[in-house]
Amino acid sequence: MIENQKIRPAQVIGPLGEPLTLDSLPPSTTTRWVVRRKAEVVAAVNGGLLSVDEACERYGLTLEEFAGWQRSIDRSGMPGLRVTRIQHYRDLYERQQRF
Repeated sequence: MIENQKIRPAQVIGPLGEPLTLDSLPPSTTTRWVVRRKAEVVAAVNGGLLSVDEACERYGLTLEEFAGWQRSIDRSGMPGLRVTRIQHYRDLYERQQRF
């Protein structure tokens, strides 16, 4: 019997316009999450290179943490991923929603 297998792209376009492959993603041992690395993982999931579950398992993330990264990128782009500016971008987003 043939099982349904997802067809994955060999590469996707990263947040800076560069091609991303499974080999070029941040290592699974990454503990220091800079903006670029977070954006690369989100781009890999959005492009179908990884599933959300695979990304969370590979990098030891919670679903909520990953979803927060996606929300930040959707709302504010890569600058929204900066830990030091989270409150600023959250406030900005909430003000925009009021109008």
